[in-house]
Amino acid sequence: MSMVDVQAVRKVYRRDAQEITVLDGIDLQVPEGEFVALMGPSGSGKTTLLNLIAGIDRPSSGKVIVAGTDVAQLSESALAVWRSRNVGFIFQFYNLIPVLSATENVELPLLLTSLGKAERRERALTALKVVGLADRAGHYPRQLSGGQEQRVAIARAIVADPKVLVADEPTGDLDSKSAEEILALLETLNREFKKTIVMVTHDPRAAERAHTQKHLEKGVLKA
Repeated sequence: MSMVDVQAVRKVYRRDAQEITVLDGIDLQVPEGEFVALMGPSGSGKTTLLNLIAGIDRPSSGKVIVAGTDVAQLSESALAVWRSRNVGFIFQFYNLIPVLSATENVELPLLLTSLGKAERRERALTALKVVGLADRAGHYPRQLSGGQEQRVAIARAIVADPKVLVADEPTGDLDSKSAEEILALLETLNREFKKTIVMVTHDPRAAERAHTQKHLEKGVLKA
C-alpha cells in the first residue's frame, strides 16, 4: 500500500498577473516503509512537493493522499491535527527553541495530544534515547553541537510516532562527519522503526542512503 500517493498534482503561484508553475502534473507513489530522496536543482520544486506531502501547503489541482487521507480536502484546523499525528518534520535549520532544554523541545509536538505531563516526559526521553542523546536531555541548544541539535530535532520529529518523516536538506548545515551520523540515524529509523521517509537533498552522498532517488526538473519528475 502507498503511504504517499501524489496524483496529477500541479502547484501554481500567482504573482500579480503572472502565473508561476512550480509543479506540473506530478505523480509519485511512496510505499510504506520506503526511503525516498527527492533531488534536483534549486528551484525545481523539491521543497514545494515536500510541503504538499507534509500538509504544509495545498496543491492547485490534483490529489495528495498520505496515510489514507486526502490532505488537500482537510480544513486548516483538521489539517493541523492530522499533521501532528501523521508527519514528523526535519529541517535544514533545526528550529529548536533556545530557552527550552532538549527534552522540552522534543516534547513540543505532544502538547497537541491528550497525554499527561509524566507520559510526555517519558516519550521525549525515549525519543532522545533513540537518537543517542539520553545524556544530553537537560542541555539547552546552545550547549549542543550542530549535529546534536539536529538529533534533538529528529527526536522531536519522531516523538509522536508519525507515519511519515519529511526531511528538507537535513544535512545541509552540517560538517561531513555529523552529516554521516544523521544519515545513519535516518537509515536506522527507516530500517528498524519502519518509518517512511521522504528526504529532499542536493547532496548525492545523502541521496545514496535512500532506497530510491527521484529527480525533479522544472516541476516535472524525470523518469
